[in-house]
Amino acid sequence: MTRPVDVTAVFIPLDGEFFRVKLALDIAIEQVVQEPGCIRYEITEAQEDRIVLTEQWESTELLDTHLRGAAVQDLNESLSALLAQPVDVVRSDRTA
Repeated sequence: MTRPVDVTAVFIPLDGEFFRVKLALDIAIEQVVQEPGCIRYEITEAQEDRIVLTEQWESTELLDTHLRGAAVQDLNESLSALLAQPVDVVRSDRTA
């Protein structure tokens, strides 16, 4: 039996790039919520110095498929010059 996988990703925009980072995430969200296995994919915190994206996937396999998909590749390309540091991603399988 597979268990849902929770993911939290924290994006730190360069000074002055908050709106461009948020726009890139908003575009990705529109695409990703249509992907198989996506339970939740949403911005849960948005401030000038950080944006938190919270995800939940039906299984590790479906999350891994998402990570190899076009939406993630496009997002990474869009954000490549807009972030102050690499995205901080925490991934955890649910135990209950």
